[in-house]
Amino acid sequence: MSSSALHLYIGSKNLSSWSLRPWLAMSHAGVPFEEHVIPYELPDWVDRVAQRSPTRKVPVLCHGELVVWESLAICEYVAEAFPGARLWPEGREARAVARAVSSEMHSGFADLRRELPMDIARRHPRRAVSDAAARDIARVLGIFRDCRARFDQGGPFLFGAFSIADAMFAPVVTRLLSYDVEIDDVARAYAGTLTSLPAMARWSAAAAEEVERNPHLTAPAGSSYTKAAGGAAP
Repeated sequence: MSSSALHLYIGSKNLSSWSLRPWLAMSHAGVPFEEHVIPYELPDWVDRVAQRSPTRKVPVLCHGELVVWESLAICEYVAEAFPGARLWPEGREARAVARAVSSEMHSGFADLRRELPMDIARRHPRRAVSDAAARDIARVLGIFRDCRARFDQGGPFLFGAFSIADAMFAPVVTRLLSYDVEIDDVARAYAGTLTSLPAMARWSAAAAEEVERNPHLTAPAGSSYTKAAGGAAP
């Protein structure tokens, strides 16, 4: 791989779930990179992101002349560039399932993500959700139960040791906690595992600082936070 530094451009930490995914994977694995936060409150946010990202969305990873956008693609690139980080499970079956659930997270659960947007620093009273969002929640909890039952050897994460799959589901875990969603014991234990990670604690502390600085922080129109941008909700 190139010896040039990795540069990860992300959005505000309280709101940008897609930014959290590669940031957590890289930070927990000890992959060296330079973080560049582009705060959502900037009036020229879209223009600034457009200087780095061909989609005008975050996150985006720059490595020398290479530009990689999309959270899962960034995680895949880092896993290949830093094989010692072991960001995918070593077993073939576990690795296949980890890739499947990561891809499912990347492309699915739109109702859950839309109705319960990531808001790490705040706590909301339990709210009613649509039937579609309830099905999304049930599916997420089912994934947690299945993965922990089948691949729990070697650690408390979905596939034992930490993997990209955990990074992909981390923002959903924060939603379950932020909105006091009713969850089972498996999900509760898994949520405790993720939130206790030092990297996750650092991200959450930064999110709280953002909200303290700007209590009305919202994503700008045209960002990856909104469906108006042509992408999924975060």
